[in-house]
Amino acid sequence: MQNILDFSLKDLILWMEENGQSKFRAKQVFDWIYKKQKLDFSLMSNLPSNMKQKLAENFLIGIPKVLQEYKSNIDGTQKFLFQYRDGNIIEAVVMKYKHGNTICISTQVGCRMGCKFCASTIGGVIRNLSPGELIGQVIKAQESIGERISNVVLMGSGEPLDNFDNVIKFIYLINSEETLNIGQRHITLSTCGIVEKIMELADLNLQITLAISLHASNDEMRKEIMPIAYKYTLKELIEACKYYYNKTNRRITFEYALVKGINDKKESAEELCIVLRKLPCHVNLIPVNEIEENSFIKSSVNDINIFKNTLTSFGIETTIRREMGSDINAACGQLRRNYMKSE
Repeated sequence: MQNILDFSLKDLILWMEENGQSKFRAKQVFDWIYKKQKLDFSLMSNLPSNMKQKLAENFLIGIPKVLQEYKSNIDGTQKFLFQYRDGNIIEAVVMKYKHGNTICISTQVGCRMGCKFCASTIGGVIRNLSPGELIGQVIKAQESIGERISNVVLMGSGEPLDNFDNVIKFIYLINSEETLNIGQRHITLSTCGIVEKIMELADLNLQITLAISLHASNDEMRKEIMPIAYKYTLKELIEACKYYYNKTNRRITFEYALVKGINDKKESAEELCIVLRKLPCHVNLIPVNEIEENSFIKSSVNDINIFKNTLTSFGIETTIRREMGSDINAACGQLRRNYMKSE
């Protein structure tokens, strides 16, 4: 049985025509799902009974089940542990800002990139998520919080560019006026840096924000933290970023998790300034999330501020990410990992 959320409106119109139905019915179905959030074909009152039955025989509306839900007492951040029909579990986080609600979604069950600071990658990747499974996270979260989500970050479990085709279809799907109509400029895709896929993404000329998980100022330091550094050098990654900027004219964000005693000294900041010179960018400094499976400790407030001031003195726009949901294990992979260990 197919997940109807994997279908674009054009796909569903084609299905209607192939099954002897009027093509305008496709738009009606989309309105019920995406505008009215009715997630049961039997509730679609303006559809003929025989058509509702045919839809139910051929499709499911692939919304994940909420296995666990937590809400931060500190900042209102909500974390969801979602379960799909096959039993696989992923996480999503909704963060509330003055400008609207942002959801951080997962693109894979697990991850095979092996970044040492991340709980999502422990145990490897199990499978990719389909476009419908991605948009299903957004729909279910909206239903749960009772509010619209206006921004999407592909920064949860998984490497988005390792699930390239499904992620791209998801972006087109969620951007469509017939679905959730979330503008491309309100979508951020985070990658550890698969060079050829960054260039392929650039050629699509999307208006999304590209965020690069950098976390080091030289190749040897990066290899200590991120296995992807054994395949691509920093020079190759930065050249791909320049290609992306030249194609899209979209400034790139570089994420840098600060780990005490490894990548947080002033010398590393100075080296990073040289790496990023002549590339329009923004650096987001992240105090590393401490997890049981490694010995990484977050940098001191003083070292973080020195690092930031060094970058800004060089003319690089830099911010320190505000920690959100710290009382509910809101960092990537923590909740799923803890649940699986308890099971």
